[in-house]
Amino acid sequence: MRVIVRPLERGEVEARFDDLARLRITVFRAFPYLYDGDMEYERRYLETYVAAPGAFVCGAFDGNLLVGAATASPLAQHKDEFAEPFARRGLDLDDFFYFGESVLLPEYRGQGVGVRFFAEREAEARRQGFAKCIFSAVVRPADHPMRPSGYEPLDDFWRKRGYERIEGLQTAYSWKDVGDRDETEKPMEYWMRELD
Repeated sequence: MRVIVRPLERGEVEARFDDLARLRITVFRAFPYLYDGDMEYERRYLETYVAAPGAFVCGAFDGNLLVGAATASPLAQHKDEFAEPFARRGLDLDDFFYFGESVLLPEYRGQGVGVRFFAEREAEARRQGFAKCIFSAVVRPADHPMRPSGYEPLDDFWRKRGYERIEGLQTAYSWKDVGDRDETEKPMEYWMRELD
């Protein structure tokens, strides 16, 4: 399988809304997100995201099939839940380029696509004049009943990319878990890298 990774123009993102939505629903259904998503929510989320000034989307393709995607935008343009902890600490939101999702179908992992997703978003951060890149990740307890046997968190992968956890900085974001009837808040922690 030869996977091509490249940025998407806005028109192409709009044309592939349903593909992006299905990809997010499929990948985030697995642990640790356990996201029970639906197409209506995904379309609203993606429309808002693409409309944000400075938004960036990168796709991974097997031929014409979209098998992965990564997003980013200036933190000041992202959802309030993710920006608010920085503002509360007195940090300038305009200093940070926020990485949204990075999703890739399981059968395409281990080929360097995730590394490319980070490189493409960091290149876009530099192009837009940012020196600090951040992302958030859900925090699940080690004894979570749906944690798969042998599950390995991505902490080491992120550290190899130069990212470190920002101690003491958290937010919360709500979604419906697989098997639940209602949305519940999940704690999210932040990771950051200062670009060279």
